[in-house]
Amino acid sequence: MNDDKSLHQRRRTLTAAELDAIPWIHLLTPSERQRAVDDLKITEAGPGEYVCRTGRPVTYWFGVVDGLLKMSSDNAEGKTMTYIGMPPGGWFGEGTALKRESYRYNIQALRNSRVAGLHVDTFHWLLDHSIGFNRFIMNQLNERLGQFIAAREIDRLNSPDIRVARSLAALFNPVLYPGVGEVLRITQQELAYLVGLSRQRVNEALTALAEQGAIRVEYGGLRVLDLAALRAVVFTTRPVV
Repeated sequence: MNDDKSLHQRRRTLTAAELDAIPWIHLLTPSERQRAVDDLKITEAGPGEYVCRTGRPVTYWFGVVDGLLKMSSDNAEGKTMTYIGMPPGGWFGEGTALKRESYRYNIQALRNSRVAGLHVDTFHWLLDHSIGFNRFIMNQLNERLGQFIAAREIDRLNSPDIRVARSLAALFNPVLYPGVGEVLRITQQELAYLVGLSRQRVNEALTALAEQGAIRVEYGGLRVLDLAALRAVVFTTRPVV
């Protein structure tokens, strides 16, 4: 990757495998699909690189083909609040694209990530012409609403263990992140960034979750064994670190 070039300058067309990994592409008719394929581009973002910045006008609707991103914002005191993590298969920013407004959040890569983009004009063209695409966007908005309500609840939890469990459950959402499957490729440090806890505290929570049979810690990632249990897990409250 050439760091002297911007994400936009590094964009390229998608390979057949990358196109196949886009969940909504399979819902389009042949003519709709061709319109989308002709417009879709993909780029590689390095760790810490911004895909979207607060205040910038929307130009693309983005999706994670591979890697891990986080959505966050900075308050008046300069503190960063992380809202959600976005693993493979996740598409984001449909609300901003619908209204053609400026971003109210930052999207940043936590590791080397491949990010696809559909121009906002083509996004609106598909909304005007494709029933399948409309249904996908409606499902996205519905799931996203539930996700942000859950994120607000997680942010108010005093139990670090429950925060880790609920945050993990959100990352295994099969509607928003169909590319994850049963194994999430994430490090404990990356999860700590998303949850807002120390790596040591996250490690303790993961150990407890594994003992309950909800997950299994594997090399380079986490395997969910019981998603329902992960969403409903209850721990003894311990102080946040």
